[in-house]
Amino acid sequence: MAASCEFQLPLAADDLLRGDSSRHYVVQEVLSVRELPPAIAAFRAAFRAQGALAVLQHFDTVYSLLRHFRALGTAAKEDALELMMQVVTHHSNELSTILSDSGLSHADRSAHLNALKMNCYLLSGLLEAFEMEAFKSGLAEVDPAGKNKKSRTKVSGFSWEDEREQLLQLLTQLLQLDLRQLWSGLVVEEELVSLLTGCCYRILENSNIGLQKYRATREAAMHLLATALTHYDHMFSATLKITQMLQHFEHVAPVFAQAVTLWATEYGLKSIVGELLREIGQKCPQELTRDTSGIKGYAVFITELAEKIPALVLSNMSVLLRHLDGENYTMRNAILSAMAEVLLQVLNGDQLEEAARGTRDHFLNTLQAHICDVNGFVRSRVLQLFTRIVQSKVLPLTQFLCVVSLAVGRLKDKSVVVVKNAIQLLAAFLSNNPYSCKLSCSDLAEPLEKEVQKLQEMRDRCREAAPTVTPEEEWEAMLPEVRAAARQILQQLQEEEEEDEEVLEVEETAEDTAEKITGLLKRLNYKSAVRLTQKALCHFQGQEPFSSTKEENEKATILGILKRLYTGLCPGENSENSPCDSGSLTTEEAILEEQPQEQPQTELVKQEMLVQYLQDAYNFSVKITEALSLISKLMYENSVSVVQEAIEFFVTVSQFGVPQALLGVRRMLPLVWSKEPGIKEAVLNAYRQLYLSPSGDSERARAQNLVCSLSLIMVDASLGTIQCLEEIISEFVQKDEIKPAVIQLLWERFTEKCQCSPLERRAAVMLLGMMARGKPEIVGSNLDVLVTVGLTEKVCEDYRLAEEVCNAISKLASNSKPAEGKNNVPFRLPQDQALFARLSEAVSNGFAQPSSHWIPFMEAAVTLIYQLAEGPEKICAHILQVCSQKALENLQEADGQKEESRASPSKVSDGASSLPTFLLLHLVSLVGQVALRQVAYLEVSVSAELRRRRILREEQKTKKHKERSDSSMRKQRPRSTGNDTTMEEELGLMGASADDTEAELIRSICETELLDEKHLFSAFVPLVLRICNNPGLYSDSALRAAAALALGKICMISSEFCDSHLRLLFTMMEKSPLPVVRSNLIIAAGDLAIRFPNQVEPWTPHLYARLRDPCQSVRQTAGVVMTHLILKDMVKVKGQVSEMAALLIDPEEAIVGVAQNFFNELSNKDNAIYNLLPDIISRLSDPDCGIDEESFHTIMRHLFSYITKDKQTESLVEKLCQRFRTARNERQYRDLSHCLSLLPISERGLHKLQDNFDCFADKLQDPAVYSCFQAVLVRFRRAASKPETKTVAEELEQKLSACHNRGLDSAETCQEGGKTPMPGPAKRKPRAAGCCRQPLSTANRDDDDDFVTPRPRATRNSKRAQKSQPRKKTVITFSSDEENSSENELSAELREEETPTKTTPITRSSTRRLR
Repeated sequence: MAASCEFQLPLAADDLLRGDSSRHYVVQEVLSVRELPPAIAAFRAAFRAQGALAVLQHFDTVYSLLRHFRALGTAAKEDALELMMQVVTHHSNELSTILSDSGLSHADRSAHLNALKMNCYLLSGLLEAFEMEAFKSGLAEVDPAGKNKKSRTKVSGFSWEDEREQLLQLLTQLLQLDLRQLWSGLVVEEELVSLLTGCCYRILENSNIGLQKYRATREAAMHLLATALTHYDHMFSATLKITQMLQHFEHVAPVFAQAVTLWATEYGLKSIVGELLREIGQKCPQELTRDTSGIKGYAVFITELAEKIPALVLSNMSVLLRHLDGENYTMRNAILSAMAEVLLQVLNGDQLEEAARGTRDHFLNTLQAHICDVNGFVRSRVLQLFTRIVQSKVLPLTQFLCVVSLAVGRLKDKSVVVVKNAIQLLAAFLSNNPYSCKLSCSDLAEPLEKEVQKLQEMRDRCREAAPTVTPEEEWEAMLPEVRAAARQILQQLQEEEEEDEEVLEVEETAEDTAEKITGLLKRLNYKSAVRLTQKALCHFQGQEPFSSTKEENEKATILGILKRLYTGLCPGENSENSPCDSGSLTTEEAILEEQPQEQPQTELVKQEMLVQYLQDAYNFSVKITEALSLISKLMYENSVSVVQEAIEFFVTVSQFGVPQALLGVRRMLPLVWSKEPGIKEAVLNAYRQLYLSPSGDSERARAQNLVCSLSLIMVDASLGTIQCLEEIISEFVQKDEIKPAVIQLLWERFTEKCQCSPLERRAAVMLLGMMARGKPEIVGSNLDVLVTVGLTEKVCEDYRLAEEVCNAISKLASNSKPAEGKNNVPFRLPQDQALFARLSEAVSNGFAQPSSHWIPFMEAAVTLIYQLAEGPEKICAHILQVCSQKALENLQEADGQKEESRASPSKVSDGASSLPTFLLLHLVSLVGQVALRQVAYLEVSVSAELRRRRILREEQKTKKHKERSDSSMRKQRPRSTGNDTTMEEELGLMGASADDTEAELIRSICETELLDEKHLFSAFVPLVLRICNNPGLYSDSALRAAAALALGKICMISSEFCDSHLRLLFTMMEKSPLPVVRSNLIIAAGDLAIRFPNQVEPWTPHLYARLRDPCQSVRQTAGVVMTHLILKDMVKVKGQVSEMAALLIDPEEAIVGVAQNFFNELSNKDNAIYNLLPDIISRLSDPDCGIDEESFHTIMRHLFSYITKDKQTESLVEKLCQRFRTARNERQYRDLSHCLSLLPISERGLHKLQDNFDCFADKLQDPAVYSCFQAVLVRFRRAASKPETKTVAEELEQKLSACHNRGLDSAETCQEGGKTPMPGPAKRKPRAAGCCRQPLSTANRDDDDDFVTPRPRATRNSKRAQKSQPRKKTVITFSSDEENSSENELSAELREEETPTKTTPITRSSTRRLR
């Protein structure tokens, strides 16, 4: 290389192949691949001989290697890299000595400069080549299955990752030299700096650079860039390059955040933070919205930078604030996160300066404003940030209530994530509140009221003790203004004075004028006072107080008069005493008065602070109480995470003593049955935290606290609550989480060894029963204690305790089910067990005594007898005989008394009227309970025992058969493979037929024997029927309710008896004035529908009709029963399910919950709601149905929320469009269009709308219909992204608009001509005024086909004719057995011809399935 040639760093590699070789270095020859190995060897030899300057003669060799890099072998590449690193290392060591030599010649300096450039160019070229090769090999090695990993491991010891780190360190060492000496002290070429820093940026572009194993490489690149920034003015280039990389490579954001932190803290390069943030802040928000690729990188960079160096970010925050108004939510989240980090790490504490405090408040206000951001992700992020702020105790107290109010408002947010984070924020507020550990509103209100009253008293005392300002002091304060006003008035022109004279006139007397002047002074009207005084001096010369003095100055005279008037002193009055008095007060008394005044003022300030603290605590408690009601409703949301957060929130609230928390703790109980394991576990954890970790110094004290807490839940608890609590406690017992001390304490309470109330004693028995479900031995080992203590002669004193004892003992039966595949003998106790004797005695003795708690006890006792006794029917038959004998004896005594008294012949001498009502009530209830338990005993226990014994016999036969055939099978082994299979098949068939035989046996017993005349039940059935048939004779409501329930239970025995008395049962269900009777019969009818579906199916419309019952409890019962029947497929779901939908707008919240639960469960069945929706819409949109439009919209919003599949949506669009053709009135048009607006229309759905446009085109003149279709298009446009779909939407909108406008024009024309453009609504039957909803039987009987898909006219008319002929309006009348019954009294049964005859056969499930 000639000495005069200069090496220029090329922009592209090919630039070195052309150019002026006389001035600049040009590559003479590109060697071939074969020529490279000897050339590399020659370069190595020259390096050993000449040193680093050997590259001047051998540059072409390495350049050629770079040109053929892909074609070379691995060894040649590695040798070249090793050689170049040696050359650069040697040259770097030489340069450190050479650059310090002041006598360096120009030729040597040029040679070393060219060598430096060449070495850097070649080394960076090798680095980029190796990096590209590693990147491509990394992509090629991506193997999802993970195959051939071992074969791809490198055999040689070369590792590019290790070499890359050393190479970067070498370049950093080179840049740390004072290279400007090679340029004669001038600036180093920017091309060289860009070349070396470009290597770093190229390495950082690798997506794997963020991995932990490449940490050293990252740090090496950061230090190299830091050297370039410090010594070579790389700031501007670095800013542009970093922002570009942040935009195009998402993975570099955390890397550059770490790098900038390093540069700012260790190298003092704080200005680069401002440069980078300013560059990002100058990006146009609109451009970032369009180009979303770079947003994430910027956002992550800002967030992580704020976490690492918040103080530097704070000083440059203003350049980013414009992005808070941009549309991209990611940038808003990043800036808000940066603000939060600044608040957490910088702007906190009480020692902030005024400016910093203002910045802090501004950031907090900005965060609060974005709690209501339009984007759900931003709202969620801000709530998370506030949660961190609250947990770090950084939020000022003045902001507490404001943020709490905003968080409570977000509980109603439509976004699940926002609601979840709002609950977390409120829980953080509770855990970190500065007010109190107990946040009960009632507890805080009383001290607040006392302290406010005390504050008022202190203020009154301070006001009385406060020194009053004297008139002289007031005058001294006013004097400057009065003097200025006098000067201005006296300098005014004569014209202005004349004008003022007309306004201010002197009064008749001097005293009146003086009063007027004083009033002007008090009103601060100084100019008018001066003018009036000036006039009074002229008018009242010599009169007091306007007597003129001999002072020459008019201004001083006026001021003196004004002073005397205001202070109330006459010229010579008190002139002698006043100076002396005032002097004595100011010198002696003032010092004594100041000291006691300071102390009350300090106490007043303390009291004001206390009142403010109590007021804030009370307001905080009110807000938390408000949040409780909202969060309790969220526990039944579909989102698992929201439910879990709500449960955790109530646990937190309970720890702070909020009384309403107990309602939430109870409300979460049913969630223990959730199918979601996460929710069930959350409930168990909640109760574990609340109850299984009680406070107390000893084991005994903790057990007492635990028992008291659990007993408190059961106070006034419903049956459902108790069942849920039983499930939780049994789980705890099975996991041994309840200590033995707790069980011991419960037994002590039950046996009254420790003092407790009857309520606590009863709760102890209930808790023991719950625990026995998890471990039956808890009750089994102490059965004698339960019997001897709980079922003594004192049972009649507390039937409720005896009832709970029976329930606890019954856990022995419920937990003794045999394991599957085992034929264990079921757990039964002999008839002579003391338990059954005590039960029989208790039931029989209490029969003849009036008690409202005897019936529940009797039911529990009978149930227990059938669960545990051998031959329970004998025990219960004995009880029935004893009780009926007591009733007869009572009746005979009453008749004997009547005969003796010889009552008048006009009085009715019916025997039933002589028997006390409570005896009849007890007898009927006992009969019904025994009948029901007898059926259950036969169907479940006897059937299971028959099956167990049969299986046992079959096993024994099989065993004997196997033993006999073993010897013969050994002799005749070659035969009979097919015979074995046939035998097994026959055995299987025999088992199935045996099951049917057993079921038939049980059925025949129920059908023929139980109600036979020889059986005990036959003696009581006429009594039950007589009471049910004669509501007038037996007027007691409790008796009628018990008889109706007994009738339902007896109907469970026999299908024949059930069929013959269904008419009576449903008549009472519809006509009984007692809600309890109707509710009982609905439950009975539900059970009958499961047991005898064929008999009950024709009566299904009567069950649906109860959904419109006027009584709330009856509607709720009907809703629950219909839910079970429909979900178990025991009732055919037809259009009448619209009655369940109508419950969604019921005024009672509990009924609405039943309906919502029904549709939630129904939605789990494939397409169930989708299939029912058209019929529901048809019925509810009929004006005769009694559902107004607003209610219809509410129902449809709920039902359409279950339509989530695109195919369902498209099909519904077509169906709803077709229904426009058959809609009869404008109300139906509006309802159908509203339903369409609720559907999430897709592109295919929009095409369906276009295809069926003719169906609804003539209806678009209605503004409501038109607005619904407009809403559909607006929602579609928001979601549409393809241009062609937007075009379709625009075309449809034009057609809609044209039809709407044309319809309006035609309507106006028709109105002018006296014609109507649309056909009038169909004629409907007149309805009674005030009737909102008709009963189902009449509302849906004649109009089922009003709203159906069109059919051929002839067929439809003929069908209507066929249907209309046999239909008659059902008339249900009562008849009475009373002697003097009037004609107006109704019969209790439907007439024979009115009984439904059309039955749909439903295959009855086997008894095993019913079990």
